[in-house]
Order: sequence, then structure tokens, then C-alpha cells
Amino acid sequence: MMVQGSLPLHWRKYPERYRLEGNANEETGAEFFPARVVDPNAGRKGKLIAKAMPREGKIVSWTKVFAGPQGFDKETPYFLAIIELSNKVRLLTQIVDSSDEQVKTGAKVKKMFRKISDTHEEGAIAYGYKFKIV
Repeated sequence: MMVQGSLPLHWRKYPERYRLEGNANEETGAEFFPARVVDPNAGRKGKLIAKAMPREGKIVSWTKVFAGPQGFDKETPYFLAIIELSNKVRLLTQIVDSSDEQVKTGAKVKKMFRKISDTHEEGAIAYGYKFKIV
């Protein structure tokens, strides 16, 4: 079962999930992830262009999940964290390949490319980003 949604939705999210691509306002320099259609602060002022997000950051907040949603129940327990990238953009992600002692607020992390889920119905394996303590 593909937990992330339909196959076409997965394909549309390739730039975001595969390359950690967001966007930035050319005029104000504000950066967004995931990409926005309109800058929430400047409105339609300035052009939004695609921009690759930094691959490193730090943990701002985290939790350990013991009972995950359908499709992730075999992975429990696992860590979820809010990561602040070096450009101050924040995102929610799973922390992988890290011990309980390593996962703490302020820990430095880097992006990894991992399997997110798979499905027998559509025959697709969804890949995307997760982060690891460095």
C-alpha cells in the first residue's frame, strides 16, 4: 500500500522528494520548502524560482514514534524531527541510522536518500529524503 498517495502524485513530487528542491523569491531572497505558489510575506511581489535546499542542518525538536501509521508499523520505533537547514528553512523528517544517544536537540544532520514506502497495487517504490546524524 502506497502511504504517500497515488502514483501520479508521487511523480509530481520528484523535485521535492529526490532533490530537496524548494523555491526562493528573487526579489526578497526568502526561501521555501516545499515550494510555494505565492510568497506568503510578499504576495505576488517578486518572481519565485526553483532552488535546491542545503543538505545539512540541525535538529530543532524531535520525538520517538512507537506506534506508526499504516505502512510504517514495521519500522517502529523510529525518530521524527524538525530540522532547521543552514538557510533557516525548517522541515519534518525521519531520522535514520542513528542511536538513541545521538538523537538530541542541536545535533547536526545530513540528507540521505532512502526508500519511503512501496506498494503492490501500483508496483512503485517511493524514495525520498530522510536525515542522519553526522
